[in-house]
Amino acid sequence: MTRVEFFFNVEDKLQKVAELSEKAVMKNVKVMVLAGDESMAAATQAYLWQQPISFLPNCRVDDVLAAHSPIIVDSRADKLVHDDVLINFQHPQSTIFSRFKRLIEIVGIDEADKVLARERYKFYRDRGYEIRSYDALGKAL
Repeated sequence: MTRVEFFFNVEDKLQKVAELSEKAVMKNVKVMVLAGDESMAAATQAYLWQQPISFLPNCRVDDVLAAHSPIIVDSRADKLVHDDVLINFQHPQSTIFSRFKRLIEIVGIDEADKVLARERYKFYRDRGYEIRSYDALGKAL
């Protein structure tokens, strides 16, 4: 069963994606970032390529190097090249999440983002997924 994790109160979502991607790549785990839309996918790709300390190679799902890339960033879920980790930014959640070993939801600090995240949280909980939650601000959840 897919392991579901929520990271709440994240001030910089792209920085959290980079942090989680770096940890995964160091463990030889592949990551798919499912962006909310095309502009978010482009921004995420640019951010990952520009990390000053870590090299976080990434590409789109239809790139010829997708099968070899440790990080896939796209707004489309029509092709999957691996099933390790999915970082989801889509609402409602994509139907492909259950194919992955691990699903990560990153929730910002604004109330609108939290409201949507609560809906996704309830969706996973109501279907029997065990959910782990982490608060970036160190508050008890």
